[in-house]
Amino acid sequence: MEFNQVVSNRREITSFSNRPIPSEVLDSIVEVAILAPTGNNLPSREFIVVQERKMLDHLSEATPYVKWLKESQAAIVITGRPNISKYWLQDGSISSGYIWLSAVNEGVGCAFGAILNTTDNEESEQREGYVRDALTIPKDRRILAILGLGYVKENPKKKQMIPKNELVHYETFE
Repeated sequence: MEFNQVVSNRREITSFSNRPIPSEVLDSIVEVAILAPTGNNLPSREFIVVQERKMLDHLSEATPYVKWLKESQAAIVITGRPNISKYWLQDGSISSGYIWLSAVNEGVGCAFGAILNTTDNEESEQREGYVRDALTIPKDRRILAILGLGYVKENPKKKQMIPKNELVHYETFE
């Protein structure tokens, strides 16, 4: 698929079919995640690929907003390493975009579930703790997000996009 078509086709998919994702497709998505850039090329983010049904169901309870993991066929958990780079959050965020676009290119649906809450430390600690305990993630890692993956069961309605002139400014903000 051509890149602009991949970007145009990107939608958040929260309704997945029972069709398994072939290992070569999942491996391809993970390879693209690894290729995502990081500040100073430091290993500031890591990925945990989850395919076990029991664990996906368990992770669906991490926040009220990731219930769709109960239908997903796989998930990629993105962790960050603040002790490696002060840009771990940006690096992990960039990799999530790469994962999502790679999934679209492979014909796989993707949903983004934020675990890190930058405005509520208590909630973030609770969410991260839940995922950390489930996946035995070391305490020096932060948990940015869980991306659910699976083949589309039901296509979402087309969203009305905000007009470009409301989002893009040239030379100055005004």
